[in-house]
Amino acid sequence: MSEALSETVSLIIPAREKDLGGFKVRRVLPFAKHRMVGPWIFFDHMGPADFAPGIGINVRPHPHINLATVTYLFAGNILHRDSLGTRSVIKPGDINLMVAGKGITHSEREEESAQARARHLDGLQLWLALPEADEEIDPAFYHYDADDIPGITEDGLSVRVMMGEAFGLTSPVKTYAQTFYAEFRLAAGKKVDAPLTAEERAVYACNGALEIDGQRLEAYEMAVLAPGAAVTITALEDAHFVMIGGEPLTERHIYWNFVSSRPERIEQAKADWQAQDGIAFPKVPGDELEFIPLPE
Repeated sequence: MSEALSETVSLIIPAREKDLGGFKVRRVLPFAKHRMVGPWIFFDHMGPADFAPGIGINVRPHPHINLATVTYLFAGNILHRDSLGTRSVIKPGDINLMVAGKGITHSEREEESAQARARHLDGLQLWLALPEADEEIDPAFYHYDADDIPGITEDGLSVRVMMGEAFGLTSPVKTYAQTFYAEFRLAAGKKVDAPLTAEERAVYACNGALEIDGQRLEAYEMAVLAPGAAVTITALEDAHFVMIGGEPLTERHIYWNFVSSRPERIEQAKADWQAQDGIAFPKVPGDELEFIPLPE
């Protein structure tokens, strides 16, 4: 990890492996020296992972408050179910936006038909902190098919604008604060200028090495860009990366799956989840028997 690397790259954040039980993720945010990029407060790279039959994603019901989760897959699929009664299988290129607001419970598993065969999983799950005025809104779920996400392909560059605006494209995915999220595939030797979409921006290399104004970025690393800097990204080999960004929000507190501007709200959520009374955090229809206990 290096700091103040150049006039355009403020910080390089390496992903840290976390075992979620049965599979590992690469966690980038929150990071001790840089907790958020715009409203983005959590960044997990799920995989790449290969599963044998009978082994795979099996995340029991768990709660969230005051945030929105954004799930995006490059390969594989995940079965999402939540306490609103949603049952949605997310496929590569789709976006699932789950708004926790005042409280939601959900699980992430796989369909039995998928579990019966060997398969590959690769994707990202990010969390957005909600603006203070929206932290306690009613929970909601939005699914966007891959065909709904705008993109361009030209001369060794492919871009999909998943949230926000760039390259003359506007995503239909709902936002609460100013938010930017885009996926890039860039052929070796090609360059692209990073959109000046927001005050805070970062680049994460999913696969392949990049160079950002002379600073090398390896796979599974995130480069935090200097505010307002004009940045050119060069692919040192065929590369796959994402950009995130948006407006800065007020300080957020985080404990387990809870994010809030108010520490006392997190304490209330902890007590509500321990109570398991089904009021603050209703059960997930079709997945009522299990849950993840509050960490000690």
